[in-house]
Order: sequence, then C-alpha cells, then structure tokens
Amino acid sequence: MNSTTVRQLLVRGMLAGLAAGVLALLVAYFLGEPQVDAAIAYEDAHASGHDHGAAEPGAGPEQEEAPLVSREAQATGGLATGILLYGVAFGGIAALAYCYALGRTGRFSPRATALLLAVAGLVAVYVVPFLKYPANPPAVGADDSVGRRTTLYLLMLVLSVLLMVAAVILGQRLAPRLGNWNATVAAATALIAAIGLAYAFLPSVNEMPSDFPPTVVWKFRVAALAVQATLWTAFGLLFGELAQRLLAPGPAGSASATGRDTAADRDTAAAGRGGTAG
Repeated sequence: MNSTTVRQLLVRGMLAGLAAGVLALLVAYFLGEPQVDAAIAYEDAHASGHDHGAAEPGAGPEQEEAPLVSREAQATGGLATGILLYGVAFGGIAALAYCYALGRTGRFSPRATALLLAVAGLVAVYVVPFLKYPANPPAVGADDSVGRRTTLYLLMLVLSVLLMVAAVILGQRLAPRLGNWNATVAAATALIAAIGLAYAFLPSVNEMPSDFPPTVVWKFRVAALAVQATLWTAFGLLFGELAQRLLAPGPAGSASATGRDTAADRDTAAAGRGGTAG
C-alpha cells in the first residue's frame, strides 16, 4: 500500500470518525446526560447537607464561587466538542490500524475488514476494561483515589489490547496446522483465559456510596456502553463503505473501465487495419 492510498484512507477514516461521533453525541446527550444530572443532584444534596452542618456564623450562599463552566455548557458545547474531537482522532488512528491489518487477517474484503476491526477494537479497547472497571457517574469514587483508579483502568486497557493482538498472531501461527476454524477457537480460548487471569489478579475498586440510587448507576453504564458501541459500529460501517469504494470499486466502475478498454482496443485495431490497407 503506497503513501497516497494510506493518506486517502486516513482522510476517510477521520471523516467516518466525525460522522460516527455525531451519532455517538446524540446517544450521549439523550441517554447519558439525564443520568449525569441525577448524579450531580445527589452530590449537591449531600454536599449542601454537610456544608449546612459545618457552616460558620456569618457564612452564606453569597460566598460560594460560581463554576468556570456552567452545567448547560458542559452538557451541550463541551460534550459536543469532546466527542467530535475524539471521533476525528479515533477515526484517524483506526484508519492507520486498518492499513496495517488489511490483508494480514485473512482474505476479507475492505468493507468486511473494517467491520471486523471495529468489532475487535470495541471489545479490546472498551468492553474488556469496562467489565473489570465499569464507568461510574459523578459522586461515585473518592477524590483521593482518582490516580489509582485511572492507573488500574489504563493498565487493563493496555493488557486487553496486547492480549487481543497476541491472540490474532497465535491464530495465524496455528492456522497452517489446525485449520482456520480450530485455530480461531484455540486463539479465542487462550484470549479468554488470559483476560480471566488479568481480572483475577488486578485489584477491584468498589467505592459506591451505600445510598446512591442503583438505577442511576445502571442507566449511566448502559448509556456509556451504548455511546461506545454506536461510535465503533458506525465507524466500521461508514469507513468500510468508503474503503471499499477506494480499494475495490464496484461493478459500475469496472464496467466503465472495461468499456473504455474495449473502445481503445477497437481504435487500435482500426488504426492497424488502416495502416495495413495503406
């Protein structure tokens, strides 16, 4: 694959990531933001209760500082900026990974390769870390453990990606001896076992307040999973279609090319006959 094709795929990946980000933004706004508001209301209610109990004489609400960014701005412009920029960056990185994976993971069409890459990326980058360290709404988790929780999540993310890559390599090595089906089953089994060991050895984190509404947590996690599933699936479908049109044009393009070649052959033959006759 030459540099021109890689650049074209990179641009298409970023555009597909932007379009997928728009769809993910809608999911995040309508499914996720109501749960964030509910969690913030819980946090404010508990914070106001503590502040009221520890208030000093003369202290009043006028001493509270206004937030630098309002909640309305966070839920609209801030949310859109974050998801759309993430979609563009995510699309570019995924397109580069696609350039490397194309032709190395089996005899799949460009469209099928993009969709398989999106599914594998969703599982490795989000689902596996999510099952060990699920997303939590605001007011869940102690402030002094943010660094530890972030480190554990990133560690699980890196392990998941490395194990997925190792499973693909293992399947390719076993295919000549076991066949594609048996090699795939063996590699998937090894991947699941390795992820299970990582789950067992990495410490768990449970900092949920005892009186926090469980339905808010559940709906927030479902929304977070839905956002990522929308982003990855939409990218796989959109980018796959763009890559298919670039790398393997459809019958219409082939027919046009065949027609041009046939016309050129006729012209060449006619010129040859004319030269012979002369």
